[in-house]
Amino acid sequence: MRWEGRRQSDNIEDRRGMRISRGGLVGGGLGTLAIALLIMFMGGDPSVVLQGVGEGPVQTTQEPYTESPNEAEWRQQIAVVLAETEDAWSAIFADMGGQYRKPTLVLFSEAVESGCGIAESAMGPFYCPADEKVYIDLGFFDQLGPELGGKNDFARAYVVAHEVGHHVQNLLGISGQMDQLQQRDPGAANQISMRLELQADCFAGVWGHRADKYADILDSGDAEEALKAASRVGDDTIQRSAGRAVVPDSFTHGSSEQRMRWFGTGFKTGSLDSCDTFKAADL
Repeated sequence: MRWEGRRQSDNIEDRRGMRISRGGLVGGGLGTLAIALLIMFMGGDPSVVLQGVGEGPVQTTQEPYTESPNEAEWRQQIAVVLAETEDAWSAIFADMGGQYRKPTLVLFSEAVESGCGIAESAMGPFYCPADEKVYIDLGFFDQLGPELGGKNDFARAYVVAHEVGHHVQNLLGISGQMDQLQQRDPGAANQISMRLELQADCFAGVWGHRADKYADILDSGDAEEALKAASRVGDDTIQRSAGRAVVPDSFTHGSSEQRMRWFGTGFKTGSLDSCDTFKAADL
C-alpha cells in the first residue's frame, strides 16, 4: 500500500497514556487474541456490551506514553487511511446530494471512555455511534501478529475502513433502524447484527475500490491482504480457533466466506447499491 507522503487526517484524538478506572474496571492491557477476535468489529452500537461495566464515577490519570517504532508507523498509516476514507465518502455522499460528516479516530491504550461506555483494549477496535468516533488501541495490530499486523498494511487499512463503514451506516440511518428491529424482534438480533457487519465489510470494499481507482494507493496483493483479514475474523474461524463447535445460528458477524465475499463485492463494484445485505436472500 502506497501511503507514505500522503495527507494525514486531522480528525485524530490521541488519548494514549490516559488511564481510566471505574469501579472494578481498570485498564489492564490487551487480552488474548481469541478474546480480541471474538468481539472485534462490533455492530453499530457497542453500548449493549459496554453499559454497566463498572460502577461509580470515572477516574482518569495521565501518564507519559512512549510509542514503539511499529506504533509510530501504524499511527501515520491509519491517519492516511482515515484521510482517504474522508475523501472517498465525501465524494460518495456529494453524489447522493448529501454531506459526509467525518468521524474522529481515537487512539488509546489499555482502556478508554467512549460515548457508549468504558472499553478495554481486549474489545478490539470499535465504533461508537453516540459520539461518532472510532476507537483503536494500536497494540491490537501487534497482538494479531504478522497475519493481520506485521507488514500487511492493507489489512490494517481494512480494519479502519470497516469501522468507518459502521459510521456510514450510522449517518444513513441504517444502524438506528436495525437497532429498533432488534428491540422489536430479539430472536432476529443475531441475523440483523450479521447483516450489519457484512454490509460494513462491503462498505470497506467500496472504499478500497475508490482508493484503487482514484487515489492509486494500492499495490498488487493488497486486496488479498484484506480478504485474508476478513477470513480470519469470520465467526466460524473464530469458533474453531477457540476450540468450540461451529454454530451458524450463533453467528453475529458472518462466516469467513461471507465476510470475504461481501468485501469483495464492494471492492469489485464500488457501489453502495451492491451492499444491501438486508435485501439479499443469500448472504
